[in-house]
Amino acid sequence: MSTPSGVPEPHPTLIGEHPLIQKIGQLVMKVAVTDATILITGESGTGKELIARAIHSASPRTDRPFIAVNCGAIPAELLESEMFGHERGSFTGAIAQRAGMFQLAAGGTIFLDEVGEMSPVLQVKLLRVLQDREIRPVGADRAMKVDVRVVAASNKDLAQEVEHGRFREDLFYRLQVIPIVMPALRERRSDIPLLIRHFLEKHNRKRAGRPARLSEEAMVHLWEHDWPGNVRELENLLERLVILSEDGMIEVEHLPSNIRSLISEKKIPRPTLGEDGLDLNTAVEEFENRLIEEALRRTKGNKQAAARLLGLKRTTLVAKLRRRRGPDEAGDEVQEDAGE
Repeated sequence: MSTPSGVPEPHPTLIGEHPLIQKIGQLVMKVAVTDATILITGESGTGKELIARAIHSASPRTDRPFIAVNCGAIPAELLESEMFGHERGSFTGAIAQRAGMFQLAAGGTIFLDEVGEMSPVLQVKLLRVLQDREIRPVGADRAMKVDVRVVAASNKDLAQEVEHGRFREDLFYRLQVIPIVMPALRERRSDIPLLIRHFLEKHNRKRAGRPARLSEEAMVHLWEHDWPGNVRELENLLERLVILSEDGMIEVEHLPSNIRSLISEKKIPRPTLGEDGLDLNTAVEEFENRLIEEALRRTKGNKQAAARLLGLKRTTLVAKLRRRRGPDEAGDEVQEDAGE
């Protein structure tokens, strides 16, 4: 991608070794060389724009503009002009002709963030762009062709929005030629130490004096947190901790109270035999899974060390992880162990 001045920026980096992230990275490289329209979905803070930029950077359009439009941040009455431009005098305040984001992105990529917030009228106009590859600026008497790759994103379930009549079904299918679903951070918890290391290095570069470090106990608390704001929440917290750290060591007492109190609430389950009995196999499996998670947390995802804690052979632990993750993800164990 390029800055407005045309100077190339560093290639966006997708941090993570979890199989879900590895599969997304492989998909990005596969679809980047095409012009297919892509729909990225996932919770806020999972890195949807990062993926869009990675697709652009790996594409033949990398030396052309990458333009991001937040469809939820621009008032509905202005969004059409922002996207498609307008002619002089086309509405009150239009004192000059103005190019829209699609014109500015010519030859490159336009990223439509929070596309689910787009009004029904604009949904129709966007559908026309995707079908005919042409736009009509506000007040113009004819359309113009555009050569732009469209990547859209939403933290809403657009299929559900279609069911409730809030999003056009035909536009939904036009957008998700290639669907990419970003996992929540709690679904790839083993990547938390990698992300922490990355963000500490990033923000320590801006810090004067001794680099900030995280204590083992503080790392345990951050591992256990469910991160409703996902990777963005984690980075924002680490930036704050680095800035406020005085002696360079970040301890548990420096963490927010909601994270400090978390571990005491996460107990290993204690199954009980009720009047209706219980499924012993299920109870044993749940107990085993919790112990495996605890061992991986303590060892920061190192399976060799986790196996020692559990009194297992490493191959036995890997086999159990494969059964938990399923056949689609089992093949990625070797990649996960690269840093061990």
